[in-house]
Amino acid sequence: MPDSTPSRGLPRPGRPVRRARYCALPAGLGAAAPILRAGDIVDVVAPGFRCSDEHLERGVEFLRRLELVPRVPPDLFGADLLCANTDAQRFAQLRRALWARDSRAVWCVRGGYGALRLIPRLLRLAPPAHPKLFVGYSDATTLHYLLNLHWQWPSLHGPLLDRLGAAAIREEERAELHAVLFGAGPQLRYTGLAPLNAAARRGAPVTGRVFGGNLTVLQSLLGTPLQRRSAGILFLEDIGERGYRVDRMLEHFSQAGLLAGVGAVVFGTFLGGNEPDGRNLVRDVLERFAAAQRVPVFAGLDAGHGEYQRPVFLGSPARLLRGAQGELAVAVPRFDSGARRARARKR
Repeated sequence: MPDSTPSRGLPRPGRPVRRARYCALPAGLGAAAPILRAGDIVDVVAPGFRCSDEHLERGVEFLRRLELVPRVPPDLFGADLLCANTDAQRFAQLRRALWARDSRAVWCVRGGYGALRLIPRLLRLAPPAHPKLFVGYSDATTLHYLLNLHWQWPSLHGPLLDRLGAAAIREEERAELHAVLFGAGPQLRYTGLAPLNAAARRGAPVTGRVFGGNLTVLQSLLGTPLQRRSAGILFLEDIGERGYRVDRMLEHFSQAGLLAGVGAVVFGTFLGGNEPDGRNLVRDVLERFAAAQRVPVFAGLDAGHGEYQRPVFLGSPARLLRGAQGELAVAVPRFDSGARRARARKR
């Protein structure tokens, strides 16, 4: 998952990109209640790399514009060889955020690397009594995996605060994120997904919980106590990985048994990864992988490290329709915390 010159890895030159549209979720799948409300506290964490102070402040201001109350630890950043702070400090901050009964969400500042170093400590703890929203992607895939497959919490594969603070977010993306968080619009459905094998073009819908995230990060979990099999819908994305590296990771997944029981695979954005001669082999690698699978494999979900980053709920029930243009519908989960119930009782 190295840095890369932006160039989308999935489509071949000259092949039109079919963007998954944002539209209503089918009846019977999803929750109507908003996840967040104005005035809710959001704990800010940095389990991986740090960002600049300026980008942090802009990201915090983004949350304030949503009428949320960001809570940033005064010692969020500190001295460390690689990460935003020492393992002990990052773990303490993450633990406080996840267990805090007065906050409704935990939002990651940046990806990079570092979350894996916190997992042994987290696995020694019983999960909090009440789930809350966790937002992040890239290195945060490690924490999504813990929440989804060990704690049975849903979570949101969504934009990091440093990006929200550094980049000009499209209005379409901002509106969708607001609708997902506050329940002010349609829930999540992704259409126009490209089938990559015969199993994706015909057959009954696939149902199951979505899990996954960054391909490189997921590979780092193989052989650790965090590794678990899932029978759900596997979502994968990455950045800056050349074709042979993507192929090696997918082959590792296959030989390690991680794909056993998976009901379908959906590829998100694979950014960059060009060969030294300028070619990009990632699409060919994904198509070869798909041809060897008995389960449906789709591509074209705009989620990952690309310019357009659609939010995707992980650990949440979903239904995947096969066909020439696949459709993935993902339920928006409920988060009914003890803190909110306590406030409701006071009223």
